[in-house]
Amino acid sequence: MKMKRWMTTGAISVLVLAMLAACGTKSAEPGKQGGDGAKPADSKAAAGTLAAIKQRGKLVAGVKYDTKLFGLKDPASGKVEGFDIDIAKALAKKILGDENKVELKEVTSKTRIPMLQNGEIDLIIATMTITEDRKKEVDFTDVYFKAGQSLLVKKGSAIKSIADLKKGTKVLVAKGSTSADNIRAKAKDATVLEFENYQDAFTALKAGQGDALTTDNAILYGMVKQDPNFQVVGGTFTDEPYGIAIKKGDTEFVNYVNTFLKDMKSSGEYDKTYEKWIGEKPAP
Repeated sequence: MKMKRWMTTGAISVLVLAMLAACGTKSAEPGKQGGDGAKPADSKAAAGTLAAIKQRGKLVAGVKYDTKLFGLKDPASGKVEGFDIDIAKALAKKILGDENKVELKEVTSKTRIPMLQNGEIDLIIATMTITEDRKKEVDFTDVYFKAGQSLLVKKGSAIKSIADLKKGTKVLVAKGSTSADNIRAKAKDATVLEFENYQDAFTALKAGQGDALTTDNAILYGMVKQDPNFQVVGGTFTDEPYGIAIKKGDTEFVNYVNTFLKDMKSSGEYDKTYEKWIGEKPAP
């Protein structure tokens, strides 16, 4: 009788332990709260850039503040204006229904990729040339603007083309730009001086610290509008296709922006924006 009572108690104990074990296993399921289970995944990070923009209610675009015609900040009004800015606003309207739902964050040629990679910005719209090296770090949309590298000099300068960049000639560039690499390869005898951004380089050129400034012709034309004592010479010696840069691997957002660019071109909005800032219609 005693033995029967002991076995019954033992059976009950085993049953209780089994139930507790089952409950513990359930509470430790991945993605569930409690126990030693994993915390829920970050849905914002997993959702991709497009979903994050919609959830935030704002597009954060990395743009230039120092590049007339494309992205230039007016020190008096604080407004940033240009071709790239209008593209960013049109994209915000496409995603969120309001072109004003965009935050413009300043980038330079040196800072733009790190800022995209660490999540400070959603994309880069900043006169950024598509290159094979950059494709290793970011994904690009289709080309949205075609430019070519050229030279800016003071009127009356003996420099008429890249062939005139002899030994002792000082050429000014922006740090982190493809222009710096190109000019070192094509004018090996010239001395290349790097500055933080284009406006710093242009200020240095006006102060006589260099003989020429080099970058994409479209950017140089903006500098001529700022100061007509300078001129663009020598034609173009590179092809500089601009693309919008997006975080590596976010194929969904790349496809979305490509569709947006195609729609902008087919509707005629792209041509109007181009003519507004560049002063002529884009080549076919």
